[in-house]
Amino acid sequence: MKKFKKALGVLLILSLTAGLFACGDSGTETIAPAVEESAPAPETAEESDVAAPEVAEEPDTAAPEAAAEPVAVEIDKAAFDALIASGSIADDAAISASSWASSVKEAGVLRVGGTRTSFLFSQLDETDEGLRGFDAGLYQLLARYILGDESKYELTQVDSSTRESVLQSDQVDAVFATYSITPARQEVISFAGPYYTSRQAVLVKAGNTEVTGIDSLAGRNVATQAGSTGPEMLAEFAPEAVVQEFDNDIEARTALEQGRVDAYVTDYTLMLNAIVKSPGVYEIAGDVFGPEDNYGIGLPLDSDGVAFVNDFLKKIEEDGTWEQLWKISLGDRTGIETVPTAPQIGE
Repeated sequence: MKKFKKALGVLLILSLTAGLFACGDSGTETIAPAVEESAPAPETAEESDVAAPEVAEEPDTAAPEAAAEPVAVEIDKAAFDALIASGSIADDAAISASSWASSVKEAGVLRVGGTRTSFLFSQLDETDEGLRGFDAGLYQLLARYILGDESKYELTQVDSSTRESVLQSDQVDAVFATYSITPARQEVISFAGPYYTSRQAVLVKAGNTEVTGIDSLAGRNVATQAGSTGPEMLAEFAPEAVVQEFDNDIEARTALEQGRVDAYVTDYTLMLNAIVKSPGVYEIAGDVFGPEDNYGIGLPLDSDGVAFVNDFLKKIEEDGTWEQLWKISLGDRTGIETVPTAPQIGE
């Protein structure tokens, strides 16, 4: 628990110089969005559900009691839905000035590459088929901004290895998937934003006292996600680690739970998903490390949609929507009360 509180404290410090998201309140009725699943549907970009922790055996011979299922901090659905429904709508002049936005308007739907299993960022609620979280809020607000209706989007699931390809093949108009802006990616796609900033961290099984941070990974088996910034960060900060790359977050964390790896290196904020959803299963080892990791919205290479989406992001920062979305999607659910400063758009 100490490590978890420390981890949240670190995020708070980072957040004061970085950026995140927003949401509001009301009982406004919303229309369930049409969700289009890609085939086959892979697990999420960098986050996903985890197995419930194993039941610990009692020290005596009596049959052990069943362990309680971890209780995740659920999002305030009414507040989220009301905020999205109150989002602003672009005027015709703003849309006509952008060929990207005009194309979306003409199609009548915003095609989004994203995830539906990211607990804090874009989680599918099977009770009402709603997608909620910080990224989900952003793309629904953008759909409303262009089309006047937040339900006018279609979601194609992506993971860390397919985010560029769905843009290059014109399967989606934009990618919202905790998508780090890197020079290599900017050679093949363009980014709007950033809209959020994080750094890297080391995740271990709860109770692990041998891994104390990035400096203790030499000679140890370490999981990370293929196609993410993890392999590059490990090569730089833990060159003697034995790196195992996995296709997605759930595979990496399963390997950690099963003891096939000693640690898992990925984005710190993404680790909060696992910690909040499965308390007592994981811990953060040591401090965050590496450069600031800026999240952007992926767009086709050299698209004029960059300027349009950046204008949209500036508007939701200025009118307080970004702050409200951050509170509902992240702050209220992780116990972080201080709202961070939003990142500088276009830098």
